[in-house]
Amino acid sequence: MTDAVIVGAGPNGLVAACVLARAGLDVLVLEAAPTPGGGCRTAALTLPGFAHDPCAALHAFGPVSPAFAELDLTGHGLEWRRAPIALAHPLDGGRAATLHGTVEDTARTLGPDADRYHRLLDPVVRRWPAIADSALGPLLRPTTLRHPLALAGFGARALPPATVIGDRWFRTEEAAALWAGSAAHAVLPLTHPFTSAFALTLHAAGHLGGWPVARGGSQRIIDALVAVLHRHGGRIECDRRITELDQLPPARLVLFDLALSQVVDLARPHRRASAAVRRHRRFRHGPGVFKIDYALAAPVPWEHDACRQATTVHVGGTMAEITAAEADVAAGRHPARPFVLVAQQDLADPDRVPTGKAALWAYCHVPARSTVDMTVAIEAQIERFAPGFRDLVLARHRTDCASLEAYNASDVGGDITGGAHDGLQLLARPTLSTHPYRLGPGAFLCSASAAPGAGVHGMAGHHAAIDALSTLAGVARYGQRP
Repeated sequence: MTDAVIVGAGPNGLVAACVLARAGLDVLVLEAAPTPGGGCRTAALTLPGFAHDPCAALHAFGPVSPAFAELDLTGHGLEWRRAPIALAHPLDGGRAATLHGTVEDTARTLGPDADRYHRLLDPVVRRWPAIADSALGPLLRPTTLRHPLALAGFGARALPPATVIGDRWFRTEEAAALWAGSAAHAVLPLTHPFTSAFALTLHAAGHLGGWPVARGGSQRIIDALVAVLHRHGGRIECDRRITELDQLPPARLVLFDLALSQVVDLARPHRRASAAVRRHRRFRHGPGVFKIDYALAAPVPWEHDACRQATTVHVGGTMAEITAAEADVAAGRHPARPFVLVAQQDLADPDRVPTGKAALWAYCHVPARSTVDMTVAIEAQIERFAPGFRDLVLARHRTDCASLEAYNASDVGGDITGGAHDGLQLLARPTLSTHPYRLGPGAFLCSASAAPGAGVHGMAGHHAAIDALSTLAGVARYGQRP
């Protein structure tokens, strides 16, 4: 009997496998695709010489992830690369707000809001070592009480809707827009409570780690995790799609790096798993995305120079415009002026493109399972702040909700977040429990459907593996390998 089987070889599944293998367990990872990676791969999507990331591209939480640090991914070939500016947010009239490597440098660009930004972010950045494990983990944990003051300060800043911070705390259009663009990563109306949590953690991560890319593409993160796993005796079998629980080999532990709805579907026919089905059958997925990968003849001609130096550009205009766009998506409508997340990875990693050329990664939020082609709307938004952009396009690779789910089945309906972030699904993911990763005896959830949710940080896999180890009888005999 195998000690542990992991279903799914995304970042969370591989982190869980590494944690268990380092503890001395015999670990087998089963992956449906021909290669490991899930939503963290690199591929040739457009023209020869252009390397694109089909899904995850920017890794704000990678350098600040306790899970990645513990596994020493940089010691196994992973190299983070950064552009001069982490994030730029253009506005009409040739203006832009920017996120820099420190709170001080960012605050200095915000004029009348300099002091307010500093007071909002500096305590979180300074106390990040005390906050990180809880901010990137489940709500109900004994460790949550270790740093009550730091966590209380974080919670007070994270609770308000992003619109409250933007409208009532900040005074300038630039600061409000910078906050709104980061909060929109929640894929929620910005009027919802806790949308500020997304801006707060993303900005803190930016000041600590710089929102980098992985040199050579996101696949290098997976390569490093696979190297750690193999070093500790773990195995991966690709092209092993699991469609029913009976296909799993006998194991003491089973961890699922799948969307929770997928696990529920696997468990539904099994009487023993019926309790888990009843418990999680109301888990909801969020909106989808429409994505375009571009091969360009030259870098994007942004009006503001800061946008030409930033790996990430949030294209959506003012806070009011972004709020309206995200409200449209939540209501099942396709916004005429969508909020567009743009990545320019080759600014930090020029080897991804032929000399003199450029690549672009861009997506907008759309209603779940949308079949609408958003190319015209996306390009109109980019052209708005970078006149002449369309003239540089050499090739496009479009990905709608259906093709995204076909590429990675965990992106159900085009949902790249593992499940909606509204209501208790944000605070109690997937359920309010001191052991939220446990699905049943010996069965655990280690995907983005579990806390802390989406992002390439491996923390759901880390926490689930630790929880799984604690359930093994005689766990003390598993000594952590050096």
